[in-house]
Amino acid sequence: MVNKNVKENQIKIIDFGLSTYIGDESANNKMNMTTKAGTPYYISPEVLAGKYDESCDIWSSGVILYILLSGVPPFFGETDPEILSMVKAGVFSFNIP
Repeated sequence: MVNKNVKENQIKIIDFGLSTYIGDESANNKMNMTTKAGTPYYISPEVLAGKYDESCDIWSSGVILYILLSGVPPFFGETDPEILSMVKAGVFSFNIP
């Protein structure tokens, strides 16, 4: 029996403008991506270095989880270059009650 008063949650995925095929790992033809693109708070150090694969999404997911748990981003600065410098350094703490 379906409860008609309960709305189903929907997940909407958007912004595939930079998506690309990176190869098949099992066929040993996997390529690294080189385009430096992303939001400073969520970008991984590998993206900034210009050589990355899909694992950079794990970094971004970790940043999202950190923000959900703490209410603040792990890397912060007043300007984008300051944020990117903090991301490159990769040093953060979780001193939030």
